[in-house]
Amino acid sequence: MKTIQLFIKSLIGTLFFLFILFISAGRINYWQGWLYATICIISVLLNSFALKNQEELAAERSGVKSGTKSWDKIILGLSAVTLIITYIVAGSDSGRFQWSPLFHWWINAVGAILILSGEVIFLMAQKQNKFFSSLMRIQTDRGHTVCDTRIYKIIRHPAYFGNIITAIGIPLILGSIWGFIPAAVSIFLVIIRTSLEDKTLINELDGYLDYTYKTRYRLLPYIW
Repeated sequence: MKTIQLFIKSLIGTLFFLFILFISAGRINYWQGWLYATICIISVLLNSFALKNQEELAAERSGVKSGTKSWDKIILGLSAVTLIITYIVAGSDSGRFQWSPLFHWWINAVGAILILSGEVIFLMAQKQNKFFSSLMRIQTDRGHTVCDTRIYKIIRHPAYFGNIITAIGIPLILGSIWGFIPAAVSIFLVIIRTSLEDKTLINELDGYLDYTYKTRYRLLPYIW
């Protein structure tokens, strides 16, 4: 089943990234890392639950499909590298070298809340859009149509908004000021991806231009 395959793939990827974080921290008794790891595992489980009985959507999200935009594969690759750098910097900082001053626990808690909020927004977007894909392509083989209901009435790319909130939360939960540098690069990549995807949808997906007149903002309500 595609849902199980996607769950296993997501879990392995998450564990790989967490391994990098703890190696960078240089110790196991790294409570910020364990708090973040717990949230990550919960997110994987919630994502798997959200895709329950949605084999077609799970298949769409499980790999690169025909018609995938080359620029999106590049951006996704750069985003993965940036996330790894974030873990290396933040883990080395708060776990090993303490370059940043010690964060009060409530700042770490704010980071946890931001990450959870970002993940919830991402999952809502995925749940409400049956054409939600890991990579940008016009899904003509699946009868691609515009999703313009519920959260998509507020902004056109809610999942990317969730990604930005999560990116802000990671340096906070891990307690690293220096972690904000690669996190900022990650956010910049999300903005570029949003812009390119929006232009592609306007040019290639029937009905999307009309949708932009009803839902004005791409990513940030009342800003852009």
